[in-house]
Amino acid sequence: MENNFEIPILFQDEHIIVVNKPFGLAVHKNDFMPHDAPYLTKLLGEVTGKWIYNVHRLDAKTSGVMVLVFSPEMAKELTMQFERKEVAKKYVAVVQGNPGEGTFSEKVLVKKKSKFKKPAVTHYKTIRSVETDISYKEKTNIVLSLVEITPETGRWHQIRQHFAKNRFDIVGDSHHGDFTLNKIITEKAGINRLLLHASSLEITHPETQTRNAFVSPVPPEFEKVMDSCRKM
Repeated sequence: MENNFEIPILFQDEHIIVVNKPFGLAVHKNDFMPHDAPYLTKLLGEVTGKWIYNVHRLDAKTSGVMVLVFSPEMAKELTMQFERKEVAKKYVAVVQGNPGEGTFSEKVLVKKKSKFKKPAVTHYKTIRSVETDISYKEKTNIVLSLVEITPETGRWHQIRQHFAKNRFDIVGDSHHGDFTLNKIITEKAGINRLLLHASSLEITHPETQTRNAFVSPVPPEFEKVMDSCRKM
């Protein structure tokens, strides 16, 4: 299988590597992938010549900032930071409607095909909104919004579940979202991806103990979708 993924490195030293994970790339191998499929830890191992340990996850369909490490000791340190909620994470998404500013706190499913739910907290703030010329079913000139999201917890598809439950579906979410809207936007904008991006990550470096923030800009597809669908 071809590897067409570019993985921008945002920071690297002898202990950690921070990258901007591209959309569509799984973090590690799973049972559903072809045996020769590319995945992030494999590709970074090939680039660096080192063993790669991941300490947190992003869905394959979510792009953005990820930190990985080169030793089990560093992995343990950073994993504990995530568990103690000492890591600050921010995301951006394009969603249906205008959610304004607030917090979602409904319980969410813990995994696919499970009925078991756990508490989850997601803060959000709308950055900008546009009215579109998209109308279907009972919806007329739907609004699209660029939203900044700060999750307090890290459940399975937490952000996607929370926004879908509250009818602010994330554009391009083929699992929880609005399939009709996704189809219309793909046809209008020529973009077919989940519009959810991990835009910043702040950690304490496990070796130097300095606080480090890593940032990835909003992908151009997000603006393209909003501009292509804007009502003229």
